[in-house]
Amino acid sequence: MDRNEHEHVIEVTDLRRVYGGGFEAVRGITFSVARGEIFALLGTNGAGKTSTVELLEGLAKPAGGHVRVLGHDPFAERAVVRPRTGVMLQEGGFPSELTVAETARMWAGCVSGARPEDEVLALVGLGRRAGVRVKQLSGGERRRLDLALALIGDPEVLFLDEPTTGLDAEGRRDTWELVRTLRERGTTVLLTTHYLEEAEGLADRLAILHEGRIAAAGTPAEVTASRPARISFELPDTWFLGDLPPLDELGVTGHEVDGRVVRLRTHQLQRAATGLLAWADRAGVELRRLDVRSASLEEAFLGIAREASESKEYAA
Repeated sequence: MDRNEHEHVIEVTDLRRVYGGGFEAVRGITFSVARGEIFALLGTNGAGKTSTVELLEGLAKPAGGHVRVLGHDPFAERAVVRPRTGVMLQEGGFPSELTVAETARMWAGCVSGARPEDEVLALVGLGRRAGVRVKQLSGGERRRLDLALALIGDPEVLFLDEPTTGLDAEGRRDTWELVRTLRERGTTVLLTTHYLEEAEGLADRLAILHEGRIAAAGTPAEVTASRPARISFELPDTWFLGDLPPLDELGVTGHEVDGRVVRLRTHQLQRAATGLLAWADRAGVELRRLDVRSASLEEAFLGIAREASESKEYAA
């Protein structure tokens, strides 16, 4: 099959997964991932991330809906899909007595068209650790080995489940650069992560899951744009909130006052900041501890989770 045959190499439609006892872990989600795209699945524990990824990997049959990877059903046509995908699980579970090189060689023997082991180990920074037994590796080094084995078959689609857990800051940055390089080569990457900075910096698009449903989706910028930006400052003792221009004229949608500190929320950050600073200049007011910032992905994530929980409590 031509690698350019499918614009979307992952297509998910109304996907559902039900465990024994009737627990519905995935409740009708729909999304697609384009070729050469990095797509992140985010969510709190129990949101359905791993359950979804396992369906994409063909490890289980959906209870409902459809999933296609490279144009095929990954469960019914696993023999076709599996050789073209790479999978990095949260825990590899490799034989502890084997060396790094022996583990890579063993894995290469199970993969068609495997890349040279030394090349893949060098990619993830384990070239000098090839002769070390797996049991002697640090937690971060084991994650590097997990990634190396996921790459050894030169996959078209790469599934990464919490890829940088256990890595130090340098290892995390190196992994990010490697993932970006893979994208530039045309590899499609779907990752789950608890590191929101990782998703914000790597993902072309993302979806935030909550209790088995997609609560928000889009580019990181689109998702964060749904949350208000913030302006905070401290007023001098002789000035009060009522002295400011009407907040609605500044595009402010909400505010809080804590002593002398004022916090404003707005979806029109430039308008609000410009109007506030122009007023302060005209009035000769010094806005101490001024802080102006757009919403972060972390704030969007926490806000979505909080609102979903509050909605559930209200419905109850």
